Amino acid sequence: MHSEFIFFACFLLFIGCMLAIDLGVFNKKQHSVGFKEAAIMSAIWVSFALAFYVLLLVKGDILHQIQTADQLQQITKQYGQTIPSYVQDFGTNLQYYRQNLALEFITGYVVEYALSVDNIFVMVLIFSAFSVEEKYYHRVLFWGIIGALCLRFLFIFMGAALLAKFSWVMYVFGAFLVYTGAAMFFGRNDDESLDPENHKVVKFAAKYFPVATEYGGGKFFIKQAGKWFITPLFIVLLVVEFTDLLFAVDSIPAIFSVTKDPYIVFFSNIFAILGLRSMFFLLVNIIHKFEYLKIGLSILLVFIGFKMLAHHYLVQVGFNTLHSLVVILLILSASIIASLLFPKKV
Repeated sequence: MHSEFIFFACFLLFIGCMLAIDLGVFNKKQHSVGFKEAAIMSAIWVSFALAFYVLLLVKGDILHQIQTADQLQQITKQYGQTIPSYVQDFGTNLQYYRQNLALEFITGYVVEYALSVDNIFVMVLIFSAFSVEEKYYHRVLFWGIIGALCLRFLFIFMGAALLAKFSWVMYVFGAFLVYTGAAMFFGRNDDESLDPENHKVVKFAAKYFPVATEYGGGKFFIKQAGKWFITPLFIVLLVVEFTDLLFAVDSIPAIFSVTKDPYIVFFSNIFAILGLRSMFFLLVNIIHKFEYLKIGLSILLVFIGFKMLAHHYLVQVGFNTLHSLVVILLILSASIIASLLFPKKV
């Protein structure tokens, strides 16, 4: 546990430094983020995720400080990982463990990143419904991500504790994901609209806090006549946080289908969330062109749900994390290619 705490603390310190540099250096002034800037930001965050994948591939055993064969056996058993029984050499088994750990991370990252696209659809809707100026998008998304980091931390480690104590929770997660995927598929053509005045979060905020009538130059709180008020922009932030909370209910169980190691779930989740901001600015003006992406995401959720329901059977037939990654990439690629080849007629 001591080594895990150090590794985890170093990871959080790195993320904190990157966010501080982002806010304090590159985004000191509020401005509209262009396509080029968004592309650079996306490339940077994806590069960080790939670098972390390489770290796990080379030195993944430092996460749980595995030094003996007994420790390796204990960790793999605890998190439901497999080591070929015919290999008796500790060094070879450790290398296999590193490869599997890195593969679990990158697969979880791809799943979370893909599901984040649906989050972008909703964020575009939120900003449009509340008439938020583009120069305030980054501020809302930045602090929204800070809140998401805290919420995901609680959700992930609570979920891990439930799975460790009650193995049947995996089947509950699986059934829920199948249901969610089916609901997304059959509701993909529903009219998506948002009424700011009647939103639950807006009503809650208006009931318990004094709300200013103006955005206050991008501030979340303003002082008027000696009294503090929350601005409409802060309410938008609350709506974004509430939306992320709903999406976390889908995405976190989905990654638990890939790995039961809560640290890997958290790392893959956080890297994907950090990349969500830049991906939003990258796709905000073209997201509507991906007509079949929601179909792909719904199929992805159903696949992951069935994978959780049939977990023991799939393990027996040799279906592993690499096979999952291939299926996930095929589903996403097919939906993107179909959107480009068969664009929606206006």
